[in-house]
Amino acid sequence: MTELPDRRMVDCLVYVKGLIMKDIISSIITSVLTALYQPFWFSVILSVLVLFFYLFSYHNETGGRGIRGAFSVWWQFFKGSAFFRKLFFLTFYTTMILFRTLLNRDMWMNPLSDVMGNWWIWKYGNDGSRNLTTECIENLMLFIPFTILLFWTAGKRILKKTTFRNAVWTGLKITFVFSLSIESLQLFLRLGTFQVSDLTYNTLGGGIGGAVYWIGHQLSVRRGAE
Repeated sequence: MTELPDRRMVDCLVYVKGLIMKDIISSIITSVLTALYQPFWFSVILSVLVLFFYLFSYHNETGGRGIRGAFSVWWQFFKGSAFFRKLFFLTFYTTMILFRTLLNRDMWMNPLSDVMGNWWIWKYGNDGSRNLTTECIENLMLFIPFTILLFWTAGKRILKKTTFRNAVWTGLKITFVFSLSIESLQLFLRLGTFQVSDLTYNTLGGGIGGAVYWIGHQLSVRRGAE
């Protein structure tokens, strides 16, 4: 007969797993909050300026009213145009991604020092030590809101058919190109390390974002039908 594991050992294992989950959740929350508050005002200001350029490019009749008039027109568009608000939030989040991945990075001597990157929550040092890291989870989560906001803003132009397969596949393709561009800029500008794991998890996040958008779209359609 096989002996049942000691009760104290089982309790110890459950306790250790609980501590690991607590550290993972704490690390993710800390990283998310840091990613939000560090570039927040920079992203807001840059998004406002980008949308000023949008107004100048596509609504040239709103120009020539001075600084106060320009801000008044901007605010009127923000209140009255759903597309303008969507474009603002998309620009805001895209700016935050660029700040996190490019604009707020130190120079690296060798951007190819860790090409494969880290694929799980444990990172092993040269001395064999094991450290908890949530980079893979964060890279997966980073592009989920981006894909949702992108499809929410321009889904009718990007998605020919709003099917589950098309939403996921298009999300994967767009996020892959975006992430590859970021990784390439990190390589050539020496702003971090080029990592295949980052590219993979970012792309998977784009696919998940496409799936979430499709679910939200289907719920919206059903509510409209009711």
